[in-house]
Amino acid sequence: MIKIKKLLSKKNKSKIVCLTAYSKNVASILDNHCDIILVGDSLGSVLYNFKSTRNVSLNMMIEHSRSVKMGVKKSIMIVDMPHNTYRNKFQALKNAKKIISKTKCDAVKLEGGGKVIDVIKYLVKNKIRVQGHLGVLPQSQRGKFKVKGKKKAGQLKILKDAQLLENAGVFSIVLECIKTSLAKNITQELKIPTIGIGASSYCDGQVLVTDDLIGLNQINARFVKKYSNVTKHINSAIIKYKNDVKRKKFPQKKHSY
Repeated sequence: MIKIKKLLSKKNKSKIVCLTAYSKNVASILDNHCDIILVGDSLGSVLYNFKSTRNVSLNMMIEHSRSVKMGVKKSIMIVDMPHNTYRNKFQALKNAKKIISKTKCDAVKLEGGGKVIDVIKYLVKNKIRVQGHLGVLPQSQRGKFKVKGKKKAGQLKILKDAQLLENAGVFSIVLECIKTSLAKNITQELKIPTIGIGASSYCDGQVLVTDDLIGLNQINARFVKKYSNVTKHINSAIIKYKNDVKRKKFPQKKHSY
């Protein structure tokens, strides 16, 4: 696929920009600026206030992805496969095909290393494009998130998993909340791009939750940089609207029929 080949060509040449979207309106804005638009299962916490992404269903991912697709023209669109939808290779293929057929996305993303290698190989064999995900794995995480790769054994395991994923046929890997030195090492070792979130500037690209960076979602994670305060702007607009309604300044003749 042309889009994927173009992404691969950015390795060591140009940084990759990735953000999340859960709706058409946001996706249409991101499409002008992003290489990748990810429909992440982070929508569970961002939109539904779930304490874990494990509660996100396949149908939720599909419906939000269908909306996002209406706003995507240029970017690569990737959809997270939610928890318990790829427990074995046959279930994974069935659900991946369902996601792709209903959303027209370009690829799916799976969390994990050695445990999902056979699943990924089977998907790739059946012409499903797959992005990997290592480090902090929200679907498997219990309790508070902790940075991965602090100890030598953990570093070696994540590096090995990254190599296994590349050999299995993934076209890129998300590295979430791992030590800087490990992210640098993995990025140098692999021929495919790495996309970091809390994994240093050494990665080939970066991903953030859009609602976090625009200040719509109130989060204080270390890896998030807030570039705007959209909540403030929304409040300002709504106050002006409310005041106009109260004072009978809206609607005016030009807004009426």
